[in-house]
Amino acid sequence: MITEQLACPALLARKLQGDRYLQIDPTEMIYQAYQLQMDLLEPAHELSRQLSRHLGACLSMRPVDSGVHSVTTHLAAASEVFGRLRLTHERPDYRIPAIRVGDREFGVEEKVIAATPFGTLLRFRRESDEELPRVLLVAPMSGHFATLLRETVRVLLNDHEVYATDWHNARDIPLTAGAFGLDDYVDHLIDWMARLGPNAHMIAVCQPCAAALAAAAIMAADGHPAEPASLTLMAGPVDASINPTRVNELATSKPIEWFERSLIGIVPARYRGALRQVYPGFVQLTAFMSMNIERHRSAFRDLYDQLVAGDHDRAAAIAQFYEEYFAVADLPAEFYLETVTRIFQNYELARRRFHHRGRRVDTSAIRRMALLTIEGERDDICAVGQTVAAHDLCDRLRPYRRAHHVQTGVGHYGVFSGRRWEREIYPRVRDVIQMSRR
Repeated sequence: MITEQLACPALLARKLQGDRYLQIDPTEMIYQAYQLQMDLLEPAHELSRQLSRHLGACLSMRPVDSGVHSVTTHLAAASEVFGRLRLTHERPDYRIPAIRVGDREFGVEEKVIAATPFGTLLRFRRESDEELPRVLLVAPMSGHFATLLRETVRVLLNDHEVYATDWHNARDIPLTAGAFGLDDYVDHLIDWMARLGPNAHMIAVCQPCAAALAAAAIMAADGHPAEPASLTLMAGPVDASINPTRVNELATSKPIEWFERSLIGIVPARYRGALRQVYPGFVQLTAFMSMNIERHRSAFRDLYDQLVAGDHDRAAAIAQFYEEYFAVADLPAEFYLETVTRIFQNYELARRRFHHRGRRVDTSAIRRMALLTIEGERDDICAVGQTVAAHDLCDRLRPYRRAHHVQTGVGHYGVFSGRRWEREIYPRVRDVIQMSRR
């Protein structure tokens, strides 16, 4: 029997994960095909990185006006660009050693507060005796690491003590840790808000807005002492039926069985999460890049041009963005499929049919916390209207506890990163938190 199971990884994975929800065709070995491709390309990528470093050293020793210098510069730039065209599966560091507030600089302490097999609660606190509002920043579990919110954390640290949900890469989570679905995600948010204690605040970015609203409603209905004092929802699909984007249309264009059959992979045996069923991060990244492929091509052409021109600061900025963007994390398959079904296909929260552990979630129970929703005018992932729908669901909140903001001129990532996030959006978030402190 064991020999037969090992001969069919999909069958073994289903048995070890409790046969929860999934039906995988063992002939669909999407992850194995990807891994083979990565293994074949890795020597070429490594050679390009080594060549780039070697040529860079040679350039520093040759006269700038020599013909050899020009040829070497172009070859070094091409090697650098090709060497960066690869995905990684390791979480980058947050790299926030200090922040400047006004004319003062504060060191930043990063500390693990709690951890489960699926995520870590991190605390970022600037080295100061001043007591600041505590904020739980809920990061998406959607193919990237939580470090994609590095700039969100950095800006929030100006006035807050920041706790971040640092979700783990599912391919590194052993099968013995069990399954992780949407209910488990909500449980984590409730437990971690309890860690922060009373009078703390919650900010959800993108995908987890629905789960954060559900967690807040459960805590409100239960009279939980750590019920958030304010809830900020940023560019997330509370009601994905409004102004559907290409992402929403894909979710509704196929039955859930197609997603199971076509997009779910099995982690190869070399990793700690061997045989776990996952929605691979590289699949999500491919989907996102295909939506704006010309923008990414232009960025890499620009990287090449800046390297040739010797503008290393601009080149470094582009390279740093793609270092983060190409760091992908796999999602537990049950979490991904339940999210597609319940949030993007059946609109359970928007239609007041969302259940958590068999109990219907009543968003009308939210009466005391402040609610702020934020959307980006040019968001092609979560369109205008999908997040503000939370106000209709929280129909017992008084008007003075509500606020909504549409940021002109920004797409999805501009809502939580970049100049307009820091200068125009963040002040609204800060003010709502300050006004709702109990």
